[in-house]
Amino acid sequence: MLIMNKLHLQTDQSRLEVLPERGGIILSWRVQGQEIFYLDEERLANPQLSVRGGVPILFPICGNLPDNTYTVHGKQYTLKQHGFARELPWELVNQESDRLTVTLESNEQTREVYPFDFKVAFTYHLQGNTLEIQQHYTNLSSEPMPFSFGFHPYFSVLDKTQLEIEIPSSYYQDKGAKEIHPFNGNFDFSQDEIDVAFKQLNRTSAVVVDNSRRLELTLDYDEVFSTLVFWTVKGKDFYCLEPWSAGRNALNTGENLTVLQPGSDLQANVRLVANFF
Repeated sequence: MLIMNKLHLQTDQSRLEVLPERGGIILSWRVQGQEIFYLDEERLANPQLSVRGGVPILFPICGNLPDNTYTVHGKQYTLKQHGFARELPWELVNQESDRLTVTLESNEQTREVYPFDFKVAFTYHLQGNTLEIQQHYTNLSSEPMPFSFGFHPYFSVLDKTQLEIEIPSSYYQDKGAKEIHPFNGNFDFSQDEIDVAFKQLNRTSAVVVDNSRRLELTLDYDEVFSTLVFWTVKGKDFYCLEPWSAGRNALNTGENLTVLQPGSDLQANVRLVANFF
C-alpha cells in the first residue's frame, strides 16, 4: 500500500491537494466546494501504474517516441511516454498558506534514460478561483539540454455533449490516422477515444464551458506552449486539455524543442481559472 503524504493549500474560494512523492502531482482542486479534476483512486494507490487524474507533469518529453527511443551524441536511449517526472518523487522546499514549491533534480535513475543534469521547480499558487503553476527549468549540465514539457490535466465532466470548446486553432491532427481535420468547436463523443493535437495556436488561452456543471474553465499559458492536446475516452467521466511545449517525438525531430544552454534556465506559467455560473 502506498503511503501518501498529501499537502493542502486553502483560500477563501478554493482548496488544493498535492502529492509530492507521486510525481509532484496536483490531485484535487475544489472551487466553491466543487471538484474540478477527475481522479482514478485505484490507479493512484498502485505505484506501478501511471496516475489517471489530477494534473500529471510531463517532462522531459510530451507524448511518446517511436519505439520509446531517441539518440543523443550517437547513443540510443529509452524513454517512456510523457517522460519520468510524473513517476518520480518530488521534494517539498517551501509551503505557505496559498502556495507551495516542489522540485525534481536529476539523479542516477534519470541519467540512465536522459543523460543530462537538471533541476525543475514548480510553484503551485492559489488566488481566489485561480490556480497558477509557475515553472522553472534549469540546465545543470555542461552541454545544451533538449527537452519538452507540459501538463496532462484531467477535468471532471458529467455529460461531454454539454461541453462548449473554444481552442485557438482551426484544425487538429488525429493521433492515430495522422490526418488533419478542421475544427468548429465540436467533437463526436460517440467515438471510443478522441486523441488530437492542435498546433499553430493563435492565442495563449483556451476556454471550455461545461453546461452540465455550469462551469467555465479558462486555460492560459505562455507562448512557449506550442500545442494543445485534447484527449478523452468513451465511458470515462473526464476530458483532458493539455498544454505542451512541443508535440510528440520532438526529441527526435527537433520541432518546437526547447534547448537550454549550460547553466541557463527557463521560466513558464500555466494558469487555470474556474468560474461557476
